[in-house]
Amino acid sequence: MIYIFIIIGCAIGALIGMNAPVISYTYSSYLSIAIIAALDTVFGGISSVIKKNFDLKIFLSGFFGNAVLSMALTYLGEKLNVDIYLAAIFVFVWRMFNNLGIIRRHYIEKWTQKVQTKIKENKS
Repeated sequence: MIYIFIIIGCAIGALIGMNAPVISYTYSSYLSIAIIAALDTVFGGISSVIKKNFDLKIFLSGFFGNAVLSMALTYLGEKLNVDIYLAAIFVFVWRMFNNLGIIRRHYIEKWTQKVQTKIKENKS
């Protein structure tokens, strides 16, 4: 069932991507930092589901709050002529890799347990 939603989401995203107007260079830095902040929140949400402490309110507030804060930092940095958004990129990417590591370890442990169970069943 989830695969159907993934396929539908990809198809909708592809259609929107082909028909959407091109983002101007002026706003591309805002959009890129917002996307990185949103991806950080998505990986954090997946990680919290694995840890069994997911809260939708925290996820949604983080999703929109991180995106808005990162765009505000980008705007402030442009006004001060300082690349503040680079600090936000560093933090968000670091957190994304941490969350990806948690997700990766969870599924490796799950796979290892499954393999060990099959080996024990074959020996019996």
